[in-house]
Amino acid sequence: MRPRVVLVTGVSRYLGTRLASCLAADPSIERIIGVDTVPPRAEALPQLGRTEFVRADIRNPLIAKVIASCEVDTVVHMNVIATPLGAGGRTAMKEINVIGTMQLLAACQKAPSMRRLVVKSTTAVYGASPRDPALFTEDVEPRSLPKSGYAKDAVEVEGYVRGFGRRRPDVTLSLLRFTNFIGATIETPLTRYFSLPVVPTVLGFDPRIQLCHEDDGIEVLRRCTLEDHPGIFNVGGTGVLLLRLWPGPLPGWATAAYGGAVLLGLAALAVGTLRRPGTMTVSALWLTAATMAALSPHYPWYLTALAVPTALAPRLTGMWLMIAAPLLYLDPYHEHVLWPALLFLPALLTLAVDLSRRSLPKPT
Repeated sequence: MRPRVVLVTGVSRYLGTRLASCLAADPSIERIIGVDTVPPRAEALPQLGRTEFVRADIRNPLIAKVIASCEVDTVVHMNVIATPLGAGGRTAMKEINVIGTMQLLAACQKAPSMRRLVVKSTTAVYGASPRDPALFTEDVEPRSLPKSGYAKDAVEVEGYVRGFGRRRPDVTLSLLRFTNFIGATIETPLTRYFSLPVVPTVLGFDPRIQLCHEDDGIEVLRRCTLEDHPGIFNVGGTGVLLLRLWPGPLPGWATAAYGGAVLLGLAALAVGTLRRPGTMTVSALWLTAATMAALSPHYPWYLTALAVPTALAPRLTGMWLMIAAPLLYLDPYHEHVLWPALLFLPALLTLAVDLSRRSLPKPT
C-alpha cells in the first residue's frame, strides 16, 4: 500500500533533505512533512520542493499533535545524530537520540492512522569487540554491546523500536542499519578523514571498512518508505575494503618522498664509507628497519626505512624490497593479496641467498 502522508524527521540534515526531495518528486504521495528543530539551509529549500516544513522538537510531546492532526500514515525517523558537535554537546545529543525517539514512538503508537515506520540506525550497534566475528549478519548478536557514545544511543533506540513493534504489530517496521556513508557531496568524519592531504594511519594495522554510497542509502530509504519491507536490514556495499586505498600510480609528493629516502641512503653510504662503521652498527640499522617494515606490511612506504642499512651494507633482500615498495601501489588487481604476494615472495629467495653467502667459509 502506497503512503498518503509521510513525515520525515531530521529533514534539515543532508540525508533528510535528500530523502524529502526524492519523496516530493513522487506524485502518488499527497503530503510530505519535514520536522526538525532548525529550518533547512537556504540552498536546500529548492530541493525540498513541496515538502511542508514544521519546526518542532521530537523530544516534546507536541510531536503527537503534528502526527494526529496531519493523519500521518508513514514516519521516517532520520534524526539519530552521530556526532555531538551539531547537537550542542554529548548531553543534548543523547536527549535527541534517545528521549526524542521515545517521544516519537509514543506519538506513533497513539496515532490510529500509522501504517509504516522506517528507522535509520547504524552498524555501530554491533560494537567492536576483538572476540566478534569479522562479518555480522542481522541475526548475529555481538559479544559485548557498546557502552558509550553514538553506538550506545543506537542500541537504546533499537530497543525502543522493537518494543514499539510488539505493541503495534499492525505497523510495518523497517529497521535499517547503515554502514559509513560516503559520496561526492556528503560530509562525515570519515569523508573528512579521507580528504586530508596526508591520511594518518596506525602503525602496523590495516583495518577493514565497509561503506555505503549516499545514493544507494537514499534509494533503500525510499523503497522502505513506499513499500512494505518489515524486519532488520544491514545496508552496505558487498564485501569489505582495507584502509589502504591506493588504486593508482604514485602521487607527486610520494615520488618526492621516495627520492628523498634514496638520496638519504646514498649520503649514508658516503658517510659510512669514510667512517667504516662496525658490524654492530650496521646490524642495529638492519634490525630497526626490518622490524618497522615487518610491523606494517600493508604500508609500503615503511619499506623505505631499508634504504639506510641497504646503503651501508648492501643486501639483495633490502634492495629488492626497496624496489617492491613503489610497485605495490600499482596493484592491477585491487584485491590486496595476489600482487603483494608476487612482490614479497621473491624476498624470501633473496633472503635465502643472503643467508647462504654469510654461511659460506671466508677464503683464507
